[in-house]
Amino acid sequence: MFVSAALLFLMEPMFAKMVLPLLGGTPAVWNTCLVFFQTVLLAGYAYAHASAKLLGRRGQTSLHIAVLLAALLILPFHVPNGWAPPAGHNPAGWLLLLLAAAVGAPFFALSASTPMLQNWFAHSGHPSAADPYFLYAASNAGSLLGLLAYPLLLEPALRLSTQTRLWAWCYGLLLVLVAACAVRVWRGPDKAPSTASAPAPRGLVQDNAAGENPEVLNARRRFRWVALAFVPSSLMLGVTSALTTDIPAIPLLWVLPLTLYLLSFILVFARRPILSHQWLVRRLPFLILATSIPIVFKAVLPLLVVVPLDLLTLFAVAMVCHGELSRSRPSARRLTEFYLWVSVGGVLGGIFNALIAPLVFSSLVEFPIALVLAAALRPPIDVVKDTPRARMLDYLLPVALGVCLEAVLLMMQAEGLKPSRALNILIFGYTMVWCLSFGKRPLRFALGVAALILASRVYTGPFGHILRTERSFFGVYRVADDDVNGFRVLFHGATVHGMQSRDPTRVCEPLAYYTRDGPIGQVFAAHQGARLSQVAVIGLGAGALASYQTPGQQFTFYEIDPLVERIARDPRYFTFISGCAPQARVVLGDARLSLCDAADHTYGLIVLDAFSGDSIPTHLLTCEALHIYLRKLAPGGALAFHISNRYLDLRQVLGNLAQDSALVCLVNSDTAVGENDIKNGKLPSLWAVMARNSGNLAQLARDPHWKPVPAVAGARVWTDDFSNVVSIIKLH
Repeated sequence: MFVSAALLFLMEPMFAKMVLPLLGGTPAVWNTCLVFFQTVLLAGYAYAHASAKLLGRRGQTSLHIAVLLAALLILPFHVPNGWAPPAGHNPAGWLLLLLAAAVGAPFFALSASTPMLQNWFAHSGHPSAADPYFLYAASNAGSLLGLLAYPLLLEPALRLSTQTRLWAWCYGLLLVLVAACAVRVWRGPDKAPSTASAPAPRGLVQDNAAGENPEVLNARRRFRWVALAFVPSSLMLGVTSALTTDIPAIPLLWVLPLTLYLLSFILVFARRPILSHQWLVRRLPFLILATSIPIVFKAVLPLLVVVPLDLLTLFAVAMVCHGELSRSRPSARRLTEFYLWVSVGGVLGGIFNALIAPLVFSSLVEFPIALVLAAALRPPIDVVKDTPRARMLDYLLPVALGVCLEAVLLMMQAEGLKPSRALNILIFGYTMVWCLSFGKRPLRFALGVAALILASRVYTGPFGHILRTERSFFGVYRVADDDVNGFRVLFHGATVHGMQSRDPTRVCEPLAYYTRDGPIGQVFAAHQGARLSQVAVIGLGAGALASYQTPGQQFTFYEIDPLVERIARDPRYFTFISGCAPQARVVLGDARLSLCDAADHTYGLIVLDAFSGDSIPTHLLTCEALHIYLRKLAPGGALAFHISNRYLDLRQVLGNLAQDSALVCLVNSDTAVGENDIKNGKLPSLWAVMARNSGNLAQLARDPHWKPVPAVAGARVWTDDFSNVVSIIKLH
């Protein structure tokens, strides 16, 4: 079980990393992969449950060995040749089909091992067979090892091709181990599992206070199991999306939430609980409210605050919900059904976040929904009497809280008061303390949190006057007006992705990171001429770079998200494309795949300006990607890279790439932007430029703001098989 679970959770980040280059590095790739993995896990649990009921002990063991052997046929797993995502459409369905074809068989075989082997153990006559649930902790320990081993050991040290071959050999070892277990089951006596209720871990009282027979599984009990599994699953994906919106979607950030999710299973199903269930129940309201602060304030907290806070809240919610599952688990006779319903809840949480929410909601509301549901499922604290008056107040007090907060926010708007830190603390701090006073009663507290979030919808914070909010597979976009400075702004997440002046005399003036006196303006000025007849821009945003198009030039934008093109071409929002460069082309699809269709040696300048939130997709900064750019670059041309990032320092990555390909690389850190500059529409930025020889960058090299980028001694060049984002994280 330990080996099976470790392989299962090594496969998940390994294959997800394989498909990232095909889908622009968006965090939705990982969430969609998790939906597939959870669904196949459910299918495996259903197969284990059905085969135990229909085939008997020996028939089930024979069938499972055959299933494990059949999965060998597709190992080592890989992305099949000829698979390319659809351009202009949501690729979630395509990704699910790819997963089924590439890894569906081995993942299904592994997913059934945990309930099946526990069921075999329950029939073994072992002294601990009456309560095999402790083996679930061993299974999750294997899962935890697999998750942590991938980003910390395998990813930094081995190429993907080597990783998959090593995985295939370990799968062979697992097959031998399961065969040994099957022989033991065949030879041993068939002891029926005990029907006695599974003993609770020390320090816990099982949830049979209502006098429920542990063998009676009514609809209410099954629904509670599903709900208790749904909430941590949904919250895990919500936290993952929140963490990887502004940081690249890398395996380390994928596995941190999933690691805590699995760790909660290990701890709550262990024979000796380390953390008190009641202690966590009492502290959960405070954590839920603290995690709601960025949602209510519309604030961007520092990385060192938001990451620990989100992860700690996820862990506490998972511990409480999974702890409630452990307290209400049935006897070993119902083991496979229990795991089946728990898996149903996990799958529904994944489907809700990855497939339903992007279609139904225009923003990331699944995260606050999960927080509200977690508050509602939490057991009450010191509630002795549940009177009709108390139940009525469970509804009236949250309504009063929401009405008061919304009234204050509307009054602020009417008076023209601008958001400030002191004002936010005064208003939201008071209402959150009020909400915290509801903490002992789950329903009242959950409705209070919902009231805070709903009432704060009239508060737009740093986004200004929001004109449009829309969501796609690749993230949430907002178009807003900065009424103070007179700008129209495009946000992806909380990051500015484009800005245009509403002054008719300045509509074709590039702003934000693209100003004419900024680094990219200097690059265009240095390369004007006949060789700049064709320009490629990877990443459209609001289309600001179209302002640099001059008569006789052809700009081609490569954009992966059709929603971004619709926003940039809509003259109600931005007119860079329609008004400043109506002949500019937009090619939909991942830039690396689309660029391959362009003629070689075409572009005098290629500008890499692709972002997901605040992060550049890593597959656009690899050796293979650079070779594509160089193949399409005209003689004497240049490559410009926009590498502004709050959390990562990408200069050494580009320095290593340039040295590996014998290129010249300069960087301009244009971060000394004053208050007047910001009022005029300029934002801090960091740009790098590469060329085949120093003569192509001679004009820029004479400017002291452009400095050479040295390679880092001993650092490995990023490739599609290898990248190490952890090494470039800014720690201050």
